[in-house]
Amino acid sequence: MSDVTVHHEKGESKGRYFVTHAEGESELTYSVMSPTLVIADHTSVAAGQEGQGIGLLMLEQFIADARESGFKIMPLCPFVNAQRRKHPDWADVFAT
Repeated sequence: MSDVTVHHEKGESKGRYFVTHAEGESELTYSVMSPTLVIADHTSVAAGQEGQGIGLLMLEQFIADARESGFKIMPLCPFVNAQRRKHPDWADVFAT
């Protein structure tokens, strides 16, 4: 997946990480509650791209941004919450 580029769009109250493929677009959406708390809302992967690690790439970028900017992620998205449980080294960025 080294040739995949994760893009980021951010508004005042919402944002998303996304990857565009020939098959469509994959995205991880979030809602900004405060400068220190962001809710991971939903992750969707384009048909035909499931199981390729795209969701994980978007989440890893989200985590890197949380560490850099100093906010915590509340994992309401089932995918994000499941990955959080698999990666105890990410505990510093999650508000649970």
